[in-house]
Amino acid sequence: MAGRDRTMLAASMLIAGGIIGAGVALLLAPQSGERTRRQIGRYARKVRSSAEEMVREASESVHDLVEDLSSKTSELIEQGEDVASEWRNSFLHSLDRGEKALEKQRRRLSRLWK
Repeated sequence: MAGRDRTMLAASMLIAGGIIGAGVALLLAPQSGERTRRQIGRYARKVRSSAEEMVREASESVHDLVEDLSSKTSELIEQGEDVASEWRNSFLHSLDRGEKALEKQRRRLSRLWK
């Protein structure tokens, strides 16, 4: 299960637990209904605020993770391009040295056979 799905499930469970708790509190409350409803309303707002904060934090964490991965991917691509460029330059330099050595040997053999 993805992190965002788990966070949404946790937030949903938190809200559901709050609603169930509020219902039980209404049934067992030794105080007036109006006072109990106000307390439940405050509690429901706190639960909702907590759930929204959890979702916001999870969203920010996912966003930060995506940015970090994107940055690291860009760095790896740049490093790969640098390595490829260095290898290509080294390979071309080696070919050039090889061509010069072959040309030198060709001239030497040409002089010996004449």
